[in-house]
Amino acid sequence: MITAFVLIQTDSARIPECAEEISEIDGISEVYSVTGECDLIAIARVQRHEDLADAIANRLSKVDGVIGTTTQIAFRAYSQHDLDAAFSLGFDS
Repeated sequence: MITAFVLIQTDSARIPECAEEISEIDGISEVYSVTGECDLIAIARVQRHEDLADAIANRLSKVDGVIGTTTQIAFRAYSQHDLDAAFSLGFDS
């Protein structure tokens, strides 16, 4: 599974509409409105890089009101369980 975080700049008058349209794209699992330099962050979860290209380059970037995107592909997820194990130094809890 490939996970990517897509930072999205939109026309400020279309933030809610963009979020709704983006959330309906296959491969997009979540969309958040956020503060900061971008307006929305979408989380994409797909099986293949080709699916990511389709979801972002072919569909998301063409949503009316999307001005620009920056995509960050995740290498590894660190859950609280993983962090606890990493710092336990071999001691059982």
